Amino acid sequence: MAVTLADVAARARVSAATVSRVLSGNYPVAESTRARVLRAVEDLEYVVNGPASALAAATSDLVGVLVNDIADPFFGIIAGAVQSEMGAPGGNGGSGVSGAEKLAVICNTGGSPERELNYLTLLQRQRAAAVVLTGGAVEHPDHAAAVAAKASRLAASGTRVVLCGRPPIEDAITLTFDNRGGARRLTEHLLTLGHRRIGYVAGPAERTTTRHRLEGHREALAAAGLDADAERLTVHGLYDRASGYDATLELLRRNADLTAVVAANDTIALGVCAALRDQGLRIPDDVSVAGFDDLPFSADAVPALTTVRLPLHDAGVRAGRLALGREPQPPGGVAMVRAELMARASTAPPRH
Repeated sequence: MAVTLADVAARARVSAATVSRVLSGNYPVAESTRARVLRAVEDLEYVVNGPASALAAATSDLVGVLVNDIADPFFGIIAGAVQSEMGAPGGNGGSGVSGAEKLAVICNTGGSPERELNYLTLLQRQRAAAVVLTGGAVEHPDHAAAVAAKASRLAASGTRVVLCGRPPIEDAITLTFDNRGGARRLTEHLLTLGHRRIGYVAGPAERTTTRHRLEGHREALAAAGLDADAERLTVHGLYDRASGYDATLELLRRNADLTAVVAANDTIALGVCAALRDQGLRIPDDVSVAGFDDLPFSADAVPALTTVRLPLHDAGVRAGRLALGREPQPPGGVAMVRAELMARASTAPPRH
């Protein structure tokens, strides 16, 4: 039997009108009361009726796309590709049925695990046709369990859940990126050039993308017998230019004889390059620099940035197609998106 508003009111020990006020958000309610109502909603798995059009069907025409930071080109490219697929009847260039378009809503989490869970709850209440979660996941057991539970509830209510760039979970279709393999090939490229003192600027330690790329880097170092100093030559920060700049200064403080720096993404790599130049070092004459993702500006940087290409636009299009059921699910519900080494002018053999 479906859970009703009255059931929630009884569990929260408030009136049905108070529950309605909390869920609508249009009336002032004491914070303690609001928390009690939301806890009851969560415990009972109550789903609010969405728009009238959704009441006659299992789902609405809404598709949620969760991103960490829409201003980051990595997420912007994926989200834009997903959104384009939502607005195309039958898909890009397809002969689909008129009216098959969906409304894509971009949900910017700002990297907050709590906001991510809140968006998933809101999308369930709106009976979203699909939800696409992009980028690395937060590595915390409680949060991972909460996301898995949300995905299970969404799937049970008829919402298709697609992960793009995340590790697989049950009840979701997954496009996972070859972050580990791409990072390993990138560091192997530097080792082949003759580099032996390589610094690494990693992303936030609690992110799956950070761990996988760092593991690939260290696998290559270990295979060459050069991993003894890997921890000391690794600095964590955010996935932004400022972190790349500050981390590079710290790496040079730890070892002034570095001949190469690997950045966990291309935006960090820009900060690395700026810091090296400000220290009077030339790229790649004194220090080689490499990034990851092959964002649009990478080929136009001076010198052009060696990086690892992830086909972000194609992955976003495919995620959109999977979200709408326009493409068959991959075997086992999981597909790997391959990474490609792009060797450019920012890396060269060390001078010494």
